[in-house]
Amino acid sequence: MTDRVLIVGAGPVGLTMALELARYGVPVRIIDKIPDAEHTSRAVAVWPRTLELLDRSGAAADLISLGNKVTVANLLSGGRRVAALSLDQVPSPYPFVLMVPQYDTESVLRQHLVAHGAAPDLGIELLDFAQDADGVSARLRGSDGTESTERFAFLVACDGAHSVVRHRLGLDFKGDTLGLDWTQGDFHLSGYPFPPSQMSIFCHEDGPMLFFPMGPDRARIITSLGPTTGKPAVPLDQDAFQKVLDVRGPGGITLTGTVWISAFHINERQVENYRSGRVFLAGDAAHIHSPAGGQGMNTGMQDAMNLAWKLALVSRGIANGPELLDSYDPERRPVGAQVIAASGRMTRMATLANPILEHLRDVAVHLLLGLAPVQRAMTGLMAEVSIGYPDSPLNGPSRGDAKAGSRMRPVVGEVPFGAGDTPLFAACGGAGAAELASRFPGLVEALPRPSDGEPLLSLVRPDGYLAAQVPEADWQALIPYLQHLGAGR
Repeated sequence: MTDRVLIVGAGPVGLTMALELARYGVPVRIIDKIPDAEHTSRAVAVWPRTLELLDRSGAAADLISLGNKVTVANLLSGGRRVAALSLDQVPSPYPFVLMVPQYDTESVLRQHLVAHGAAPDLGIELLDFAQDADGVSARLRGSDGTESTERFAFLVACDGAHSVVRHRLGLDFKGDTLGLDWTQGDFHLSGYPFPPSQMSIFCHEDGPMLFFPMGPDRARIITSLGPTTGKPAVPLDQDAFQKVLDVRGPGGITLTGTVWISAFHINERQVENYRSGRVFLAGDAAHIHSPAGGQGMNTGMQDAMNLAWKLALVSRGIANGPELLDSYDPERRPVGAQVIAASGRMTRMATLANPILEHLRDVAVHLLLGLAPVQRAMTGLMAEVSIGYPDSPLNGPSRGDAKAGSRMRPVVGEVPFGAGDTPLFAACGGAGAAELASRFPGLVEALPRPSDGEPLLSLVRPDGYLAAQVPEADWQALIPYLQHLGAGR
């Protein structure tokens, strides 16, 4: 049996998957049928939780050096600012959303992947696959037409909304297509009324206009085209975009150059199971939704972060498979559903055309977002730091204030959870933490981490979520938990 993992799709999700596995010492082959790397900037927003997770491989710092930090999200209607969300209070080492073109994100991930001895094989197409109890046989075709069959331990589908893998599995992609066509583009411009550290949504009865600043004179702009006709949406060129901008925008903005434009429909769809035997789905292959919140790429990359450490522990024989691998779907599918629902609500609110409903929306948003608890909840949702796994089958006992499955806030200056070449749990506490480290050297970090001052012992997963927490004196209660994962055999 081989321990290689085949990753289909070399976009941000596939590259994240490959990087995580490669740095954990798992052999990977990542393929994509496109013959060259993408040069479009389809996704531009990288949110705090994604940056926290990328910090483990060192990729976060490289991305930040290339991007634009945005700390405020404005909502405007009728030419006046209805509300503003501030991200600088997000409880993260990265209290901002990073605006960076997708091709730069992919380039940074590729560089780190190459540093770990792997690289994408472009121009390679997956034709078919079959799985059995021991692995997956994949039939591949190269750019020269040559076909071959290769054997892998697992297959991870990161091949997008039209996933070949999902179709081959016969999985339903349930959901709906919203009734508007949309266009977007990256433009050079002048006259944006806010600093580049502020993004904006301009609501208008004809349709919203979203600005994601990528620098002092460049922005991603998204706007609606009108009711869908059932035919492929046609993007606006710069002149047509300018005319719409003059009507829907704040006035005074001039587009001075076009980098990239496209048009699209908004689909809200999700597969019913993210796993089928030895095959897993991540990113747009598993869920798609409105780009209004800029969270699609982030959700997919976090799918990969969730799955990679589990596959690594199983592939390397450090832990048993069923418990870990079975947790991927029940942990990530609810997150995908939550993102679909939230982005859909945002889109529907922004596209209200009834003046009375628009007024009610503006009043409600102004009042609600003026409340500090609502601000914290909204920014936590946008930044994705409030994502957790409260119903995970991996959750152990939690007898402190923190609940198993909740995100553990990274500590600036401390080695990130899950860093290094093996996906280790971190034991935070005193003598009990040291005992766990010595008893389970293949699964728990050798050096205990300090607790937060409480007489508690916390066990933190390699992806930075709380696995279990008990009083320090009861540290032995965590031994069955670790044994259940198959450690220390």
